[in-house]
Amino acid sequence: MLFDAGRLLNTNFDGYVKWGYPTRETTGPKTKLMRWKMLIIGCGYIGRGLGARYLLDGKPATGVVFSLESTLQLRKIGITPIALNLDNSLEQLPLEDAGQIFYFAPPPDSGIRDARLGRFLGALRKRRCSPRIVYISTTGVYGDCQGEWVDEKRPVKATTDRARRRLDAEHSLLEWGLQDEGEVIILRVAGIYGPGRLPLNRLRQGLPMIHESEAPWTNLIHAEDLVSVCEAAMARGTDGEIYNVSDGTPGNMANYFNLVADLMELDRPPVISRAKAQKELPATMLSYLRESRRIDNRKMLNELGVILQYPTLGVGLPASL
Repeated sequence: MLFDAGRLLNTNFDGYVKWGYPTRETTGPKTKLMRWKMLIIGCGYIGRGLGARYLLDGKPATGVVFSLESTLQLRKIGITPIALNLDNSLEQLPLEDAGQIFYFAPPPDSGIRDARLGRFLGALRKRRCSPRIVYISTTGVYGDCQGEWVDEKRPVKATTDRARRRLDAEHSLLEWGLQDEGEVIILRVAGIYGPGRLPLNRLRQGLPMIHESEAPWTNLIHAEDLVSVCEAAMARGTDGEIYNVSDGTPGNMANYFNLVADLMELDRPPVISRAKAQKELPATMLSYLRESRRIDNRKMLNELGVILQYPTLGVGLPASL
């Protein structure tokens, strides 16, 4: 499981509401007072698992979400919720007290800029806050690499607006870090799978997929391993650095759907040609099929000291049921 909700519900969180005590921590060339107030902005699937992990270690967390339903989910786990529309006023955000911030909120749905993140950085500047920020980006910023291995030195070549928005966010964060003495660690994350994050609806609907021989390379990371990477990035990541995040075992996109279908005893997707796919598959899926790359995760493993629990689909998929 991504987190043990039952164990958390049996824990008394009354002592956590005051957020713990300051501790001095050194990260690279900058030494600053790091408070144990943990703020997770966009506290959804990964944020809930991360907050629960910290709570089990006795470290409180606050999660920023949009809906009432999401606030109730956080309360059940023990994460202090803040319901907030990030496109409106940010006065409710407790930025002055947050020494460590995970920014997981998605960009807007259109355009090539992340104005949502821009407003957040503006709020930090206005209130003169300089926290340490871990940001989840995407390996999509590399664009199509024709199946080549890709490390962090590879020039970015975002070809979709979705990836361009993420790239804009990366640039904005790094610029903020240089100008405002904050610290930024960027995680370029591959496709996420895990409990509740398998393509079961797609398989049950019988939607087609191209043949394995025509399908591109794809890269994945189990949700629980991503939580571990986020935790390690906050603790040990170098300010200003970018880390690729994947399980290091690239696979075939069509084969992934077939493996999930076999595991769940569902029919495999009907096979169509790539030419026919251009007419039948939705635009989002086609955008993934146009890009092929194999993500090198050695920097993540070596510098963040992460030991992956699910380095292959063979062990990760059964743990996702």
